[in-house]
Amino acid sequence: MTLIDLTVTSLQQRSLDTLPVAIIGAGPVGLAAAANLVERGIDFVIYESGDEVGSSIRQWGHTRLFSPWKHVVDPASRRLLEATGWRLPSPDRLPTGTDLVEQYLEPLAQLDPIASRIRTRVTIEAVTRQGMDRTRTARRSQTPFLLRARTDDGVEDVTARAVIDASGTYERPNSLASSGLEPLGLADVADRVSHALPDALGRDRSTFAGRHTTVVGAGHSAANTLLALVELAEQEAGTRVTWLIRNASAVRVTTSDDDELAARANIGRRVDALVAAGRITVVDRFEIVRLARDGDGVRLIGARNGELVDHDTDVVVNATGFHPNLDMLREIRLELDEIVEAPRRLAPLIDPNVHTCGTVEPHGFAELQHPEPGFFLAGMKSYGRAPTFLLATGYEQVRSITAWLAGDVAAASRVALVLPATGVCSTDASGASGSGCC
Repeated sequence: MTLIDLTVTSLQQRSLDTLPVAIIGAGPVGLAAAANLVERGIDFVIYESGDEVGSSIRQWGHTRLFSPWKHVVDPASRRLLEATGWRLPSPDRLPTGTDLVEQYLEPLAQLDPIASRIRTRVTIEAVTRQGMDRTRTARRSQTPFLLRARTDDGVEDVTARAVIDASGTYERPNSLASSGLEPLGLADVADRVSHALPDALGRDRSTFAGRHTTVVGAGHSAANTLLALVELAEQEAGTRVTWLIRNASAVRVTTSDDDELAARANIGRRVDALVAAGRITVVDRFEIVRLARDGDGVRLIGARNGELVDHDTDVVVNATGFHPNLDMLREIRLELDEIVEAPRRLAPLIDPNVHTCGTVEPHGFAELQHPEPGFFLAGMKSYGRAPTFLLATGYEQVRSITAWLAGDVAAASRVALVLPATGVCSTDASGASGSGCC
């Protein structure tokens, strides 16, 4: 490299450093990234597709988390908040999603150094490098990122020195069909299929009251919904609950009485008791192939023991888990595990066939790096299709990432994380996973 080349590279790097870090998603992990960047003195902009921070959590705000307050608040965020007089709610109490938003995320987002950097109602449709598609290599690391942003006023391109994609997975549910493809006929009955974690006792009560609901999935989302529907059945005559699973037996949402998150352990025991009492009907070994409208209800057509069978219901709840939106990253050089769709070096640490929420090893920027320098997946999206994510894990991820962005490699490399001991988080050997709640 000539002296002229070195000078050009140095000027490009200085120019790059004047740009903000782009954070995609104003959920707990995105806001934690912002708090860490504030402490590091690095500029940033948060792009949130919803009307408010924590927009995905607000959709399941009625659900109580199984992690207490002491495990769901980011340390850097806590320091910023406590400097203003904020105090952590009762550490051992379990917040609902609404509690998490109103008592933590909203106050955090209202802090002056963060509030001025949040852009709501902005959907990032694509991420690339300025003037470069994924095939261009020369001076790539010195070239700004370009994000295509859709707003109420149209589409614009914005630039950034680095990107932390913490946009989550809640908006991308897995398919009801075991093939991973949408089952045939879904469009004809879409109005009878609910997203995971509906508010069956509140906002969505009229959808389920007096009807037969079939919950599909084997994780904590399914379990929480089943519990709510059984409670609704006690209040509303004619309400029936079926649990449809793909295996011969339901995956336990916990398998250990030593689970340090007592609420998580209790979910599985409560569901088991209700199944034993006949208040939840289990349909096992059912592989959905097609959906069809049946009067005002839905007919699920599937394979069971090699034969085609039907299951009739009024409403279906899709609690089969979630997957990341990778379409927006087509021009980014990603290195993803071919099975889990997590960063390749992270995947063995979170493989749901081996690990539970509480056995995931500490990890940071090194495990989250891609061939695209300065680009990181963080939070639930970094786990791809693995359901073993806890908020505390995401907070340590962004602490390490922001230290690396600040040039503090020593701090970025010192990853430490103490997670509560856990039983099975929520998965089965066939990959029919559900989701946990933090």
